Amino acid sequence: MKPLSVECIRTIFSGDLIQGSDDVIVHFGAYRHKQIKNQNTILFLRRKVVNLKKLEVYFPLVLVTDQTISRSEQFKNLTIIMVKDVEEAYWKFVKYYRSLFHIPVVAITGTAGKTTTKDMISHILSAKKTITATNSTNNSRTAHLQYLLSIDDDTEAAVFETAVGAPGDVLKAGEYFKPTIGIITNIGAHHLNYCKTLEGYIQAKAEMAKILDQSSVLIINSEDDNTKKIDLSNYLGRIIKVGIDPSCHFKAAGIKYCKDGMEFNVQHEEKNYSVFVPGYGEQQVYNALAALAAVHEIGIDLLEAADRLKTYKNLNKHLQVREGLNGATILDDTWSLTTTSLKAALKVLSEVGESKKKVAILGTITDLGSWGYVIHEQAGEIISESDVDVLITIGFHARIMADYLLKIGTTSTVYSFNNSTLVYDLLKEIVDENTIVLIKGDMYSKPMIELASKLRKKI
Repeated sequence: MKPLSVECIRTIFSGDLIQGSDDVIVHFGAYRHKQIKNQNTILFLRRKVVNLKKLEVYFPLVLVTDQTISRSEQFKNLTIIMVKDVEEAYWKFVKYYRSLFHIPVVAITGTAGKTTTKDMISHILSAKKTITATNSTNNSRTAHLQYLLSIDDDTEAAVFETAVGAPGDVLKAGEYFKPTIGIITNIGAHHLNYCKTLEGYIQAKAEMAKILDQSSVLIINSEDDNTKKIDLSNYLGRIIKVGIDPSCHFKAAGIKYCKDGMEFNVQHEEKNYSVFVPGYGEQQVYNALAALAAVHEIGIDLLEAADRLKTYKNLNKHLQVREGLNGATILDDTWSLTTTSLKAALKVLSEVGESKKKVAILGTITDLGSWGYVIHEQAGEIISESDVDVLITIGFHARIMADYLLKIGTTSTVYSFNNSTLVYDLLKEIVDENTIVLIKGDMYSKPMIELASKLRKKI
């Protein structure tokens, strides 16, 4: 955080100094007690009850409150600022702090590929610029303030994920970050427990266009069907399309699998650039296209960006190829599970395991609410269109995928288990060096992650 004095901060929202000194310098910000990790933090106190004794370890501390707090002589390093409305004061502070920096800020949303695209952009930019970015996939609303305050006078660019758990999430992120470049990687079917319908989820992702102004850039996947449904008639900024269609501003051609990743050519403004990106799958190509478009907009030469992309390290548990049980090839994709990422993973399974027996081990798709049955049936349809030889589902709802295949008729061998206990014993019998195994779940499924780890061990 750019250090600010209490006097400066009070001026932002016309607060009254009740206790302490205007000369205290603030280095950190918080709006919840548990967010306080350091001394010299300003806490926007939204609750009347506060145990100052427990917070004493973090003194000097600055409290902003609209509640009556008695002046306490026993806390010498406590500064109290009184305001009429702490919520209003908080947002004035956020708006002021963001206004201090005139740098490119990239915001990324999408059903799949957010973190990968963010990390690609960060990796390319960090070769020449001082940047700040979302840490791993920690993109929750409660982290927005900390990410905003990670921008300081040395920061030359920022890259943040703006996830959707419910309608309004992207709009709220926009209030913090005020991005200059927005990216929508793709839109599948997810978080229907709060978005209620696919249309509601699409609109929640479409909020990205609403948080960008007329001087901004929106980067979209031109081939994504649900992204095409977004009404951009009121968006006044520039649109950059990425994909394989001739109309794309960044067009991929000659896509092919190679050792440890994907090779392709990027066509931009009548020039061709040879690109290699670590990690398998056409979805990785689209992630790279969006990243290249973003860094080019920031001023990075495409030849330099492509060269830097070669050294990108693919994310853990994102279709990682490992040798495993009985000499089988393991595709560990236990980071997330949506119908969008499932379709991509099954395509990689087919391409990488072209001449091998293909086994898919799938867990439950979460955050679907009342749409659980429908979406799992849709996943079953996606599987039916693949060339999976053996399907193994783990979990009550995951069984719906297996039941769908059996209902419509399939040449695949299908197994369903309530948990992973018996799966390993089955695999010991059916996999060998001529087998490739895709295991796919999400990061919150401990049994799936443990099974993937066990499969990677050589027997």
